[in-house]
Amino acid sequence: QVQLVESGGGLVQAGGSLRVSCAASGSIFSINAMAWYRQAPGKQRELVARITSTGSTNYADSVKGRFTISRDNAKNTVYLQMNSLKPEDTAVYYCNALIVQYIGSYSGNYWGQGTQVTVSS
Repeated sequence: QVQLVESGGGLVQAGGSLRVSCAASGSIFSINAMAWYRQAPGKQRELVARITSTGSTNYADSVKGRFTISRDNAKNTVYLQMNSLKPEDTAVYYCNALIVQYIGSYSGNYWGQGTQVTVSS
């Protein structure tokens, strides 16, 4: 079984910074892309940032220049550094990963439980 566990959410004032982390554990052979999504109340879940196994990244237009996604492959962990936070960044942030559990198996799509990020004005 595979688990994704997020940490690091919380309450921060507008203009502040926060870093969230997500560690994958369990039966893991390799991890392909890892990503962060977010869902604000009454809105659909949206992609925030994505990073491939080789380090290529892409970001939602709304966070470009403010957020940075990175990963530590040795620790099976992905990070999201969030700077210059705005009230509209308030949401539950979810970690997502495409994980191959065994040699020759297909990758499975896994989600974390979510961590709340609240930005006060």
